[in-house]
Amino acid sequence: PSVQTLVPRIESFALAAYGHFTKGVLVVGTVPEREESMTQLSEKIVSGNYLEENEAAVLIAEGIASKMKIAVGDTLVLISQGYHGVNAAGKYPVKGIVKFGSPELNKQLVYLPLKAAQYFYGAENLVTTVALDIDQRDEVQATVGTLKSQLPAEDFEVMMWQDMMPELVEARELDTAGNYIILLILYVIIAFGIFGTILMMTKERQYEFGVLIAIGMSRWKLFFTVWIEIIFLGFLGALAGILASLPIVYYFYLNPLDFSQMSEGLSSAYEKFGFEPIFPASMDWEIFFNQALFVFLITSLMALYPFFKIMNLQPIQAMRG
Repeated sequence: PSVQTLVPRIESFALAAYGHFTKGVLVVGTVPEREESMTQLSEKIVSGNYLEENEAAVLIAEGIASKMKIAVGDTLVLISQGYHGVNAAGKYPVKGIVKFGSPELNKQLVYLPLKAAQYFYGAENLVTTVALDIDQRDEVQATVGTLKSQLPAEDFEVMMWQDMMPELVEARELDTAGNYIILLILYVIIAFGIFGTILMMTKERQYEFGVLIAIGMSRWKLFFTVWIEIIFLGFLGALAGILASLPIVYYFYLNPLDFSQMSEGLSSAYEKFGFEPIFPASMDWEIFFNQALFVFLITSLMALYPFFKIMNLQPIQAMRG
């Protein structure tokens, strides 16, 4: 029930040729309409048009087009080995050129309509892969478990994307760990800044606290008043931080940092990790809320310092000093 879209595919390799150029490519035969609903492939087209189900044409990645000097309307020749070792060869007009975020995919992907790919490989009514789009992330594990129990293991292999690309998972975990370390350092700096402000405020108002306690004000009521004041200031600070950062974040959301224009070496380094050296800012409100909430919690925790000072305060000494 959780499967939103099901995309049958034939995935294999071929030698692509155009003029004097040849290149090994990854051929993906897919149902154009279903592929669009899952990956929004048409949005990645930079030239030409999207595929139709019953035509024999190809979409090629931008890197292939650049390498082989081929354009929309030219004919791409594909040579490979088909089902049960039969020869596979075909000529296909280039209907569109697509650009992917992954430099590796951008150098090797060729899309064919599924029927054309089945005919090319001599594999009518057969597929190598069925991609499933699960509507809720929490249901992926349960869906995989259900499919594994219902499908014979000797005929089918059911895998999550994490199982298919463990190196990407490791790279993501490493990147996440690095981000946590940086965030921890930033939060420590913020905590010291907030604590310094509260420490100075408590010290400067020590005489005032001594007078209030001397005339009979409850220490708990005094602490609660100071705590509310600090919390209110913390809330205003978090809100001001969000409002001040919004224009800057929005600018970099519209104008992402492009390291490919800064340094060729830096661009190549990012390509080795499998993604473009382009970093747009995020306008996800959850990010703003989480950071503001964390700073607010730090402020609330630091606000406990006046509690210990007020509870141990000697009114006479406070008014003298």
